[in-house]
Amino acid sequence: MSSSSPAVPSRTDRQQSRQLAISEAVMAAGSLRIEQIAERFDISVMTVHRDLDELEDRGLLRKSRGVATASSTALVESSDVYRVGRQQAEKEAMALAAMEFVEPGQAIILDDSTSTMHLLPHLHTKTPLTVITNTLTIMNDLRGMRGIEMIGLGGEFYNWCSAFMGRITVREIAELRADLFVMSTSAIVDDICFHQTLETVDVKRAMFESASKRVLLADRTKFDKRALHAMLPLADFDVVVVDAATDRRHIDRMRDAGVNVHIARRPAAAR
Repeated sequence: MSSSSPAVPSRTDRQQSRQLAISEAVMAAGSLRIEQIAERFDISVMTVHRDLDELEDRGLLRKSRGVATASSTALVESSDVYRVGRQQAEKEAMALAAMEFVEPGQAIILDDSTSTMHLLPHLHTKTPLTVITNTLTIMNDLRGMRGIEMIGLGGEFYNWCSAFMGRITVREIAELRADLFVMSTSAIVDDICFHQTLETVDVKRAMFESASKRVLLADRTKFDKRALHAMLPLADFDVVVVDAATDRRHIDRMRDAGVNVHIARRPAAAR
């Protein structure tokens, strides 16, 4: 009996992992010269320039005169490159919990958060479904998936989050009515969801208003962060899904305030 070989990471996976590592190295140091990055990661200077150009487009850092400099924390944390590698196990557990609210035949809205992307590998278990999203990454991942009808929202494309936003996007959302909306947030302050960018707030509010049931995914780190723009109170969501390591004080406070909190437990195999 032959044993299966481990999956070989694709070129895109390797590039994303390297870019995440580069961004973290620059953030830790404050700034690094391009030659230092090339030596540390054993890559060519040309490859460093390409990676830095993409990371700069996503708001993670700035490149000037041969030096990469970290951007502000708020903008960095809003970037999809930064977010995609964070709290992977917790996001998977929350996604599995959110799947309990997905039913065949539904129209569901997914926002541009990396937490909701963890639902994608599980959607085939609840088909047929209509998926509505403004996120190019989700559109690409679901393209051609059997049993999934996809509605892609247009608008102005924002490279830092790989999503379409703006007035056109909000107008398109307003013309739709979905059964379920699953979203995440950058920060939770005073039991209110906050985000760093007003464009994101406008789109998520429109999605919220267009759905019959709304589910928020919020891992424990969201309660320790702050952001500029208020978005939606936790009490307005039908369900707030948190990970098992969330401070009990936050859970008790939310429940005392009438928030329907669901604690996502990690599968035994993942512990």
